[in-house]
Amino acid sequence: MKFPIVRPRRLRRSETLRRMVRETRVSPDDLVLPLFVVEGKGVRQPVASMPGVFRHSVDALADEAKAVADLGIPAVILFGIPSHKDARGSGADDARGIVQRAIDTAKKAAPALCVITDVCLCEYTDHGHCGIVEGAEVANDPSLERIAATALSHARAGADLVAPSDMMDGRVGAIRASLDANGFEEVPILSYAAKYASAYYGPFREAAESAPAFGDRRAYQMDPPNRREALREMRLDLEEGADALMVKPALPYLDVLAEARREFDVPLAAYHVSGEYAMIKAAAERGFLDGARAMDEALVAIKRAGADLILTYAAKEVAARLVR
Repeated sequence: MKFPIVRPRRLRRSETLRRMVRETRVSPDDLVLPLFVVEGKGVRQPVASMPGVFRHSVDALADEAKAVADLGIPAVILFGIPSHKDARGSGADDARGIVQRAIDTAKKAAPALCVITDVCLCEYTDHGHCGIVEGAEVANDPSLERIAATALSHARAGADLVAPSDMMDGRVGAIRASLDANGFEEVPILSYAAKYASAYYGPFREAAESAPAFGDRRAYQMDPPNRREALREMRLDLEEGADALMVKPALPYLDVLAEARREFDVPLAAYHVSGEYAMIKAAAERGFLDGARAMDEALVAIKRAGADLILTYAAKEVAARLVR
């Protein structure tokens, strides 16, 4: 049958009808808030390139964790910015390191909150790369020991889930082996399996002080034109013991996310990264678009493409709108 008998607009006539037949819904349960943690006391420092985003000292993190939990957001992911950096990223697996202390603070402030930790060396190395540098190269195999040691230190500090983002080959297997050998068989791994060498990370690198001192990360992060390679990376990470997979960034790679949803039956995360967030905020500040509607539409697109979890700096503002 066709028009005039078939009229799809009938179900769009009111907000109530639209809500009743809506196919995709974002809820606070879908959201993960990234948090930047710095040294100091009482610090709540705004990130200039990401309006509404702050860097928190460990003590100030308690109030933030409570606020997140009160909004019904189930999880945060922690990024630490230490006061000292060196070539090996020694602070990454320090038992009293910044993320390790932040885990303890967040868990005490909001015991039900799922605390995820980003596992990488870039915030801890003086050269800003995600692994051990030998000559002018980021050496894959020597980096695995440091990355696995970092994940283990996070698990010992109480992390509920570890998320390696370095894109070294074999790092999921190295982490899984280290966790299992030390009694942390139950700690899951969320792998940044398809992490692209993207132009959308700029604001994050400002916030995390993690820009490379030389070169770039294209020798280990994925080449943006490649989709089949992403599925291969995901498959390999699952074989090594990953429990969930991530696509990063989100919006420019919705095709990859949708393909992964068709291919794999594990939980999928997508990272709505700093540049994606900052673009919407900047356009809204200049009056080019409705910021709230644009942000909501972006997250719906990510969910519709297949994400079970959405890491986004907009988690608090979106959750606040959803719980009204």
